[in-house]
Formats: sequence, structure tokens, C-alpha cells
Amino acid sequence: MNDVKVLIVDDEQPIRKLLRTGLIIEGYTVIEARNGREARELAASERPDLIVLDLGLPDMQGHDLLEQWRSQALELPIVILSARTDETGIVRALELGADDYVTKPFGMKELAARIRVALRHRLQQQGERPLFQTGALSVDLVRRIVRIHDREVKLSPKEYDILRILVQHAGKVITHQHLLHHVWGDMGEVQYLRVYVRQLRQKIEESPEAPIYITTETGVGYRLREADPITGRKE
Repeated sequence: MNDVKVLIVDDEQPIRKLLRTGLIIEGYTVIEARNGREARELAASERPDLIVLDLGLPDMQGHDLLEQWRSQALELPIVILSARTDETGIVRALELGADDYVTKPFGMKELAARIRVALRHRLQQQGERPLFQTGALSVDLVRRIVRIHDREVKLSPKEYDILRILVQHAGKVITHQHLLHHVWGDMGEVQYLRVYVRQLRQKIEESPEAPIYITTETGVGYRLREADPITGRKE
């Protein structure tokens, strides 16, 4: 982990200090930017492996900076860190290409976990993992077989499509709009999605009302629990 460089973009010095201390303890190399201009310069010159981006910057909107980076094909993972808790702002950041988000106040353990997932997910994007496993849930993406423990679970085509997308982005929050677009082609409504997710949970969760595999990000979307570190890794 010592070779992983993280760029922190935040105008609040106490927050940068907290992040720097916590991430160095986690084994990361840390560089800092106080505003959008510095962030653009450091992203180009220092070539970080991941960016932690505050949306409330003094010289530009974090959304605009995020959009610029993604339009320039900057493919490294970006985790949003913001005091904003409004669902619209969070959804917009995710749709613009953010990999995840953490809202202030935050815990370093939570942020560090989000960073680890974002880094793993980017590494996995070069090829779809043929076999995914987390806990008792396994998904064979080649043969389209889903199992809980050793019992095969029969899914409808829409249920499987939802699960497949979540598997491809395991550990990352996927917005309602992303799922609707890729499953229904923008013809569906959020209520359709909720119905199918509820049916999917009935089939794969031991307790559908307290799910451990597909969790809800209220007002934003859904997150599939990340793969087990050994049995779920890319082969």
C-alpha cells in the first residue's frame, strides 16, 4: 500500500490535517490541494492513484472539477467527501463519475474502507471477474448461475441484470438512474426498480427486511457487499 498516492482536495486545513494523519497511518502517501486550481495542477503533475474531493471548494464547484476530470478521461478513482447531505448533490456527483462518497462528519475507518474498495474496483475493471463471491452468495457471470450456499437460485432476467450490474461494481454505490438506464433503457421508474430489488432480496437474503448483501443508500441507490478477499478475487 505504500506506493499508493492519495490527493486530498479540501479547503479546510483541519480536515486536510485529519485526513493526512489518518491516511498516512493506513500506509498511503498523501498530497494536498486547497482549491480547484491546485487540484488540477497536482492531478496532472503528481499523478495520484486516488483523489478525495470536497465538493465545496472556494474557487469552483467540486461537481465542475469532477466533470472536467472525467471529460479529460482521468480514470483514477475519486471519492467524494462533503458536508452536503442533499441527495441531489450526491446523486449528481456519482452520475458525473465519482466512485463513492462519504459525508462529513466522517470516521477514518469508513473513509479508509471506501478508498480500499474504490482502488480494488478500478483494478478489476480491466476484466470482468467470472466468479464473484461474498459470504454465502456466489455469482457465475459466465454461466449466469447464482447460488446461496450450494443452492442454486432462479432469477428472472431483470433480477439477474440488476444483480449483474451490482456485482460488476461490488462495494460501490450504484444510483437508481444508472440501474434504470442499464436495465430498462430509461423507460422504467424508480418504483419498478424497488419492486425488483425487493424480489431479489427475497431470493438471496436470509432476512430480506435486514439485508446484508444488497443495502440501500437512502434516496441514492443500492450497494452490493464487496467480494470476499480470497474466494472473490479476480482469477
